[in-house]
Amino acid sequence: MCTRFLLFVWLLALLPLALAQAQVDADDTPQEAANKRIALGFYQDLWGSDNTDRYRDYLADEYVVHDIGGRNGVTEPAVEQMRIADRFWDSGTMDFELDYQIAEGDLVATRWIWRYEPETLLMKFLFGSTSIPIINVFRIEDGKIVELWNHRHDIDTGITRVFVLMGFGLGLLVALIPTVIAIRLRRKLRRLQSS
Repeated sequence: MCTRFLLFVWLLALLPLALAQAQVDADDTPQEAANKRIALGFYQDLWGSDNTDRYRDYLADEYVVHDIGGRNGVTEPAVEQMRIADRFWDSGTMDFELDYQIAEGDLVATRWIWRYEPETLLMKFLFGSTSIPIINVFRIEDGKIVELWNHRHDIDTGITRVFVLMGFGLGLLVALIPTVIAIRLRRKLRRLQSS
């Protein structure tokens, strides 16, 4: 009975690996299949478990990132991906769920779900419990990621609260300026009326 249970637990532990291997299509070339495994390992080590020090296994020394904001077409050192993942791991837990992967030549596109459960007050405020779909496209050369396109739906995260508060603060500042001017003019008018 105990042996059957241990066998069941062992098979259950292998299920994610079997599902991950199922992403390799029959018509993938050996190189495309290898590239998919590189991309999958990147997600599992950096975003699915706290093995961020393994970033060197997947990324070239420098890579080009195409992301939102100022990180579009920027060359970054590979360690930047570890730093980004570590910021999240240091203040919460993350989970990676593979939706699907497709490969063509040196490109691998992956759609996955990122789940984040913050443990610090700041991250609870900024993000809250988050689950968002992300699509990444990697260009892989010589077994390493050399270019990364990142598309995520940040509007679904709690980060929108920050932008709302910034807009509210800016609106208050704009409203405060005429209020201060009106108060000064009113005082000046009272002084003139009393004299």
